[in-house]
Amino acid sequence: MTIAVSAVILLGVFVYLLWRYARLPLWQAAVCAAFGYFLASSSVGPEVGNGLRALARFVAGLTL
Repeated sequence: MTIAVSAVILLGVFVYLLWRYARLPLWQAAVCAAFGYFLASSSVGPEVGNGLRALARFVAGLTL
């Protein structure tokens, strides 16, 4: 749950920065949000979540 909330916040900030500084039209940001919503509710949603969790575990295991 923590990873999902963090990813949502991070991606939300990223879209906001694109809208604010890269002149992303608001309708394109809305399309991206709708795509993410429908992707999460599809049969591919759990696989995307598993991939993000695996990526988070990999990053957490890195030693710098």
